[in-house]
Formats: sequence, C-alpha cells, structure tokens
Amino acid sequence: MAEKQKLSRRSILKTGAGAAITAGFPTIVPSSVFGQTAPSNRINVGAIGVGRISRTHDLPAIRKYELARIMAVCDLDANRVEQGKTLVNGFYSTGGKPYDGVKGYRDYHELLANKDVDAVVISTPDHQHAVLAVNAVRAGKDVYLQKPASLTIAEGRYMSDAVRASKRVFQIGSQQRSWKQFHRACELVRNGRIGDVQHVEIGLPGDPSGPEARETPVPPNLNYDAWLGTTPQVYYTEMRVHPQKDFDRPGWLRCEQFGAGMITGWGAHHVDTAHWGMNTELTGPVEIWGTAEFPTHGLWNVHGKFKTEGRYANGMSMSISGDYPNGIKFIGTKGWIFVTREQNVTASDPGGPMGKPLEASDAKILDSVIGPNEIHLATADEHHANWLDCVRSRRETLAPAEIAHRACSTCLLHHMAMKTKRKLYWDPMKERFKNDDDANAMLSRPQRAPYGFNKTGAV
Repeated sequence: MAEKQKLSRRSILKTGAGAAITAGFPTIVPSSVFGQTAPSNRINVGAIGVGRISRTHDLPAIRKYELARIMAVCDLDANRVEQGKTLVNGFYSTGGKPYDGVKGYRDYHELLANKDVDAVVISTPDHQHAVLAVNAVRAGKDVYLQKPASLTIAEGRYMSDAVRASKRVFQIGSQQRSWKQFHRACELVRNGRIGDVQHVEIGLPGDPSGPEARETPVPPNLNYDAWLGTTPQVYYTEMRVHPQKDFDRPGWLRCEQFGAGMITGWGAHHVDTAHWGMNTELTGPVEIWGTAEFPTHGLWNVHGKFKTEGRYANGMSMSISGDYPNGIKFIGTKGWIFVTREQNVTASDPGGPMGKPLEASDAKILDSVIGPNEIHLATADEHHANWLDCVRSRRETLAPAEIAHRACSTCLLHHMAMKTKRKLYWDPMKERFKNDDDANAMLSRPQRAPYGFNKTGAV
C-alpha cells in the first residue's frame, strides 16, 4: 500500500491505478475508508451553472459521496456564484466550524484551467450544454452533463465525437437509468416478457404560453452577452432568463432560442428509457411525423399540445403526446409494461398524475425472474455515484455520450416534425434527411461570434 500512496492524485484518476486501488470496494465508498487525511483520494469537482437544477439536484447528490469534493462553482450571474459558494461551503461546515474552501468563477474557462479540478458537473441552460462539454473534455475534465445533450443534432454529433476522442468519462443526467423501476421495466422488455415490442407510447406534458414581456435593463451581476452565447442577440427581460430573487423554474425553458421545450426537456429522459427497452440506443427512427400547437403571441414560444410519431428500421414505432399518462408504455405481442416516476426531481417540475411506478398487463410479468443466461442491463444505485465510480475506475457510465446524443437527436427529430408539419425520412447512419434540403438546414443553427464551435473546439 505504501507504494500506491506515492502515486499523485491525478495519475490515480487518469490511469488504471484508480481501478487497482478501488478493487474490492462496492462502487462509491465514504472517504473514511481511505482515511480522512487522504485528500489525494478525492475527486475534485467544479460546478458550472449553479441555478435551480444544480442547487436542488446535482450538488446535493454529489455532496453525499465523500469520495468527491466540490471545490469550485461558476456562473454568469455573480449573485449565483456567491450563493453557490455559500451553499457548498455549508455542505462541508461541521461541528460549528465554518468551511471556506470553495472558489468562485464567472468565466468557465478559468475554472477549466484550474488543474486541481478533475471533473465538472454542467447544469446550465440547454443551449450551452454541448459547447461547455466539448471545452471541458478538451481541458482534460471528466463530465456530468445535464440533459438534453445539445441544442441541435449537429452540436450533439460534435460533442459525442469530442468525448470519444478525449477518452474522458462522460455521464448525461438521464437519471431514470439509475431508478429501479425503469431498469426493471427495460430488462423485462429486453428479455421478451411482453413478446416482441411493436409500439411504445410516451406521455409528455406541453408548456403553457406566456404574456408579452418588455425590455428591461440587464442586471449588473449578469453577463448577459455570454449567457446568450451562440444564440442571436435579443433584448433582456427577466422572464426570458432566470429569476433574480429565487431559484424557481426559469423562463428560458419555454423559449425556442434556448431549447425545444418539453420534447427535449423531459423527452430526453423518456426517449432514452424507451430506447433502452427497445434496444435502439445507438440509432434512431427512420420516419417521423406529427403535429403541435405553438403560441401565437407572448414571449414563450415552445410547443404546447402535440402528438408525434416515429418508425424504426426494425419495425417498432413510437408515439409521443401529452394525451398519454406521463411515462413510457411498451406494447408487445404478449402484453404491455408501463413505467413512470414516483415523484418529480425538483419541486418546480411540472406536476400531473403519473400513476403507479411500474405496471403490466399481467401482474405475473413483474414477478418474472431474469435468468443467469438472459440479458442483464447495467445498473447503479444512484446516477451521480455511477459517474464518480467510473471517474475512478475509467469504465463507461450508464449513460455515455453517444447514447445521450441519440436520445436527444430523436427528440429533436420529433420537434422538426412538429415544425415542418410533414413526414420526414431520416438516415440514422448518415444523420441526414433523405432528399429534404429544408429539413437538413434545421440540423444546425448559425452561431453568434465569438461563441460556439471552431475547428479546434469550442470557445
């Protein structure tokens, strides 16, 4: 053991030595196992974006594992930087003794340049996801990225390729893969307990329209130009960005400039689960069509009520609509299985009935035992723990970059069908539409200088 202690922390995390040291331990373990005075055993984490989802989901989850230490926070809102530092410092204050070891940044480039940071959790608005992930892996950081993976299919492809080339550990925040009922449902489906899957129904809510919102001065604490990033310059109004006085659900979630709405917001979760059960995680539909209602006035312009359809090369089909119960229903030749959440991830997530977490056409299906020679899907007790475990072991996570990209791109294809109002024909291998220049033009968006991707990476 004395010989192993000579290894530097970063060499442990970047080589197989980490796997050797953790051999025999059941994934994530408290730091007390390694010794409280051994900070070289810890994974130093930086948080980029410390708003609603970061404060209520990502940071509290990572904080639970003493193997990790959140050492830095970054946000384009200076107030949120300070609030993030206070939150994380509070995590590590014990016995009445205050802790003040968290560094704050307003420029994520500076955080990524800190060589003491081993890994980052990215919890920003959707339009920043792919750009930040590319920068992070090229800076040598392992990445936990909130879903959806990208704003466009072209960005998602760029990001997945960059992660693969970097050999960094990547996890998309598709935490349903770590929830027992979703794992159980997909494993039963993959092992033929409902026969051959023919159709999948996904229930997703839409978003409401909103009022008009007049231009107001940009708060001095917010770098609004960098917040807009690659997207077009538009006037500031708090209703478009995030609340200045609390951490309630932000307005950008309902603006197409920054995301596609619920079809990617929750769709990235449910489509990923559907792909897991359908065994289509590395492909996508070949035909997509559907309709949607969009607001005719007001600031918020993402889709409302909708129904879209997709057909896969293997003959399976998928319908997505708010008319279905929130969740995923696998329909096969011998029955069906429905799976959903027990509760929302954050208090400000959309409500609505979700039904029982796991149901089937015949209760006996749910009691079925998966035999030793059948398909056993990878599992984890908690999604952030799986990421940290893989940072140490250098194994692939439950939700790696290519799977994240394929789930997100499928959601974006359904969104394009809403917008074009016609059937689209997709080639999942080439990631291009067949004989449809107008639809292919929607695969990417113009990127506002000086932000976005270039030949050497993202800026």
